[in-house]
Amino acid sequence: MTAFDKNQVSRFRFVRCDFAADTGVARLVYAFDDGPEMTETVTVPGAPFQLDGERAAAVQRALQLLHLIAGVSYYKAAVPVQVSIDSYTVDAATAALVETVYLNGLGEFAYRNGLNLRGRFKLPVEGQPVPVPAPSLGLREHALVAIGGGKDSLVSIEALRNAGVAETVTWIGGSQLIRACADRTGLPTLNIGRTLAPELFELNRQGAWNGHIPVTAVNSAIMVLAALVQGVDQVVFSNERSASYGSQIAGTGEVNHQWSKGWAFEQAFGEHVQQHVAADLHYYSLLRPLSELAVARQFAKTDYYDAHFSSCNRNFHILGERPVNRWCGVCPKCHFVFLALAPFMPKTRLVRIFGRNLLDDIEQAGGYDALLEFQDHKPFECVGEGKESRAAMATLAGRADWKEDVLVKRFASLIQPTLANDELAIEPLLVIDGEHRIPAALWERLRANFAA
Repeated sequence: MTAFDKNQVSRFRFVRCDFAADTGVARLVYAFDDGPEMTETVTVPGAPFQLDGERAAAVQRALQLLHLIAGVSYYKAAVPVQVSIDSYTVDAATAALVETVYLNGLGEFAYRNGLNLRGRFKLPVEGQPVPVPAPSLGLREHALVAIGGGKDSLVSIEALRNAGVAETVTWIGGSQLIRACADRTGLPTLNIGRTLAPELFELNRQGAWNGHIPVTAVNSAIMVLAALVQGVDQVVFSNERSASYGSQIAGTGEVNHQWSKGWAFEQAFGEHVQQHVAADLHYYSLLRPLSELAVARQFAKTDYYDAHFSSCNRNFHILGERPVNRWCGVCPKCHFVFLALAPFMPKTRLVRIFGRNLLDDIEQAGGYDALLEFQDHKPFECVGEGKESRAAMATLAGRADWKEDVLVKRFASLIQPTLANDELAIEPLLVIDGEHRIPAALWERLRANFAA
């Protein structure tokens, strides 16, 4: 293989994709120019699958959508101006959705690499055929619920259980921590395999562009394919309303690390699936009307998962019964989850979960300043809004068991005086409201549970 020079690449090719119903394996093939093919595989357990006419056609539509969205991992290696699709055509609506995913989902990647991707990624639209509205497939009432091992998905899983919705706990990849969490639910599980093309890692070694991709968009497309293959009517994620807000960068504007967890993506993708893939397949986030703090309050109601969950990105590959193995204690996710849970659970319980008190460690001051948006911007992580962190900290500053901890004390003396009191109330941030795609009958059952 000749050395890869990202600056010499002129074209990115979506070569072909196929799904084998007898093995459950989807193959997604990509290439740069006339270079070697890069093949990613996605494996849906439970094969062989019986796919009849309309459902087989819907699976093909979902497969092509996945091929286009998952290509973001490969396209970013060189970000060439020309893009081609070798083996099928796309309509204008599909092209518009995918182009939006690439532009916004690669926002952090572009910012960190000093690239301007606006208008760069354009899919060829063949004569703009008018797509026929997708048919209803008679899918059975059942939810594939994405689990990530953290508090949010566990809140969704328990809420659906309480609402009487049949569900399968679903995750992608080989994380042992997620598997342990999924097993703890006692529900049916589905572990979808995903193997990136090995060539991508070689390109990275040779100096390809690299960085954050919209992984939730890719996982959403994988789960839509899996739902159609399994014949079920719901794909459920657990993204709260805070996910829609990015980091405010001086001179740049907003850059959202978790754009594909936000409302704009959920709305565009969910509507596209119903209009162009299968009319009775519902894609939604169960927690969209909740803030991060409201989710934390909900999670704190039970200690059933205390020894199993972890939202720490840094230590995610480590599984251990001791909490110190599941929480590194120094990353933005650890900082935020500790702070978000603190107002809603006994201090002894929280310290037991994390193995230590993060708010009584002056070394953590810089990390918490970023969360509070004090002399820094919100970290590029899936964490709540600055106003949520400020309200949680102000709440702790008024509590006898927390107010002597070094970072709470520091907040009260150094930061709180610079803020207006009405900015620090926690109650308005716990209100359940806002746009969502949750089916109406289900939302009526859930709403009372979440507000309690």
